[in-house]
Amino acid sequence: MPHSPAEKKRVLARVRRVRGQLDALERALDAGADCAPVLQQIAAIRGAVNGLMAGVLESHLREELVQAAATPEQRQAGIDSAVALVRSYLR
Repeated sequence: MPHSPAEKKRVLARVRRVRGQLDALERALDAGADCAPVLQQIAAIRGAVNGLMAGVLESHLREELVQAAATPEQRQAGIDSAVALVRSYLR
């Protein structure tokens, strides 16, 4: 989750752009558009979602690394959580 109002605004704007791209893809499919433009739109959506994911992941990791863990167990739990997020992102 974004950690500041400005960051939240940026993330929501990106989500709205992705929604717009999805709506355009739906309209293109309904209209029977050719495959090449449809594939190009899908690739653009994938890139937009990947950018959104990268931004939110970066924000989360920065927040996690800033918070000082009180114990070695908490530090390890934070590292494990970050590694799990990165692994799920890279799938």
